[in-house]
Amino acid sequence: MPMRPLSRLLLASLTTLALIAGACASQQKTDGSSGSSGGGDGRQAQSTIEDVPNEGGDVAPTGPEFKAYDAPEGFSIGMPAEPQIARKQVPLGSGTVSTAAYSARAMDVLYSVSIADYPEKLVASRPPEALLNEGRDGLAKEVNGTLKDEKDFTLEGGYPGKAYTVSSPTVGELRARNILVGARMYTLLVLFNPNSGAPAADAFFDSLKLVNPPPPLATAVPDAGTVSDAGTLDTGVDAGTTVPDAGTRRRKAK
Repeated sequence: MPMRPLSRLLLASLTTLALIAGACASQQKTDGSSGSSGGGDGRQAQSTIEDVPNEGGDVAPTGPEFKAYDAPEGFSIGMPAEPQIARKQVPLGSGTVSTAAYSARAMDVLYSVSIADYPEKLVASRPPEALLNEGRDGLAKEVNGTLKDEKDFTLEGGYPGKAYTVSSPTVGELRARNILVGARMYTLLVLFNPNSGAPAADAFFDSLKLVNPPPPLATAVPDAGTVSDAGTLDTGVDAGTTVPDAGTRRRKAK
């Protein structure tokens, strides 16, 4: 089944996050903090986030101290260290979509927030739930993971969001939140080893502050007898792929 346009754009942003996670793992190995484990043919999937033993015995782990980082894109987020920044322009039809990702690592946990600014017409043509679900499914597919749980929520200001957890055999476990703010999708992500946990995940999620955000977009409902404009937006990747119901006419109620 062809991937939907928004999923493609989200994956383009998340791929950057995956590369950052891989770089963190490579740095750990360079520092000599990990060793190879034997067994089998050596092809057993291993998490890129190390399993660090709790040297304090039964002492509960504590999270890092977060410091507010003000992003020029109009938001503030708590980070445990100076974040790595990756920006790119993703083609969409005759235009582009701007994406940005901010990531930092502390105590073998990766904290990341990414944004993707979509055309308002595209976002308004579909229910927010559908867009949030695509973000969730795209992230799970990116890490070859399985959805463990999810919950809908509404951010202050009326912005719809979805919180969920994904378990991956290749990168470990992640907790994420997708939030639709106007035509922008925020993806907050905490990647960690399930044996070690991420006790500061909630503090990271709650640290997001929006700066002069736009109002929530109302889902556009075409007038009866008019053709939806959704099908005019094409990624140019998969020929013949259109947004569902594009080009169909709504019947007038009798």
